[in-house]
Amino acid sequence: AGSLTPVPTEVFLRDQIAAGDTPGPRMRAASFERDNNPVQMGPDGPQPRETGPDAVRAFIAEQAAIGFDSVKLLLSNDDVFFEGGSMVTQYSPEEAAAAGEQARESGVWLNCHAQNPASIKLAVRGGFRSIYHCSYADAEAIDLLEEAKDSIFLSPAVGIMWANVHEGEEFGIDRAMAEHMGSVRSLEAMTALYPELRRRGLRVLPGGDYGFPNNPIGRNARDLELFVTLFGYPPLEVLRAATYYGGLVTDTPVGLLTPGYLADILVVSGSPTTDVTVLQDQENLVAIMQGGRFHKRAERLALATA
Repeated sequence: AGSLTPVPTEVFLRDQIAAGDTPGPRMRAASFERDNNPVQMGPDGPQPRETGPDAVRAFIAEQAAIGFDSVKLLLSNDDVFFEGGSMVTQYSPEEAAAAGEQARESGVWLNCHAQNPASIKLAVRGGFRSIYHCSYADAEAIDLLEEAKDSIFLSPAVGIMWANVHEGEEFGIDRAMAEHMGSVRSLEAMTALYPELRRRGLRVLPGGDYGFPNNPIGRNARDLELFVTLFGYPPLEVLRAATYYGGLVTDTPVGLLTPGYLADILVVSGSPTTDVTVLQDQENLVAIMQGGRFHKRAERLALATA
């Protein structure tokens, strides 16, 4: 969804992978995230920054020129930073509208962190493509999301909330800290909200906010289990969200086994259509094929097909 540093690592990596110079997954490069705080930290301490529609436009145009495919705005703040932060909306309607206009002009997509109802509504009305979290959507926001369900994608990023609430003690996040960070409340809100969003046909994707000590990259497949156990998704439906919706959100012809689509195929030992947890064990991933070529093929599979 976005980067925490302004270095365009993702642009370089995307291009290296696309050129065949290094192995890696097909990817889109997401920009440094912008929080619209008028004071930003820098090597020389706090520095003033311009806000307003023109400043937002300039940021998006700049990120597009660097080569990013999508630009991320923090439309809401977060309880991690201060109590009640998730209910603070950081952009005005004029700024959100300007963001949408500039993104279309620059040919990039918009992603956002949006938790409270006002920020979610700004995202939908501004033409944002991907909305992360949506934890505290009210009835009006849910209706608005449903109206735009053919043009937007949602990602709760439930993995980090689960990790904070249930697996953070080793890293200094006990129950009291998880409550202070807003993770307990957010996880409860997501668990109540996302079954309704699923019922209304919203395109909800797993993933997001991996890379923290208690939620490291490489555990991403756990999101599929959480979709099943917390949100009520049948295994087949969450597999479709991870594959077919993954292709749609990145505008890449993957996620279907049909002519005209790229032959990106995962061969699994076990039956993820009934138990998605088998995907969390790397030993069960017996073959990974990208574009019709094997990136990984377990010896037992090679022998079976010899």
